[in-house]
Amino acid sequence: MVTVEVVGEETREIDLAALDAAEPTYADLLDVVDYSPHEVSVMVDGTPVPEDRPVDADHVRVLRLVRGG
Repeated sequence: MVTVEVVGEETREIDLAALDAAEPTYADLLDVVDYSPHEVSVMVDGTPVPEDRPVDADHVRVLRLVRGG
């Protein structure tokens, strides 16, 4: 299980075994919480991680990027 915290919104527990991927990545976690890698940054222990990296943490923070016009 991985805890995915979308800062300021929700926190979800995601079972990696339930994902349709041999080696789940952080992008797979973003799919579950319905965000695109273009909208957010994925943080592990306060450090950004690439979305294509295999999940190797049990707690992930997802920070929404600021949008404006």
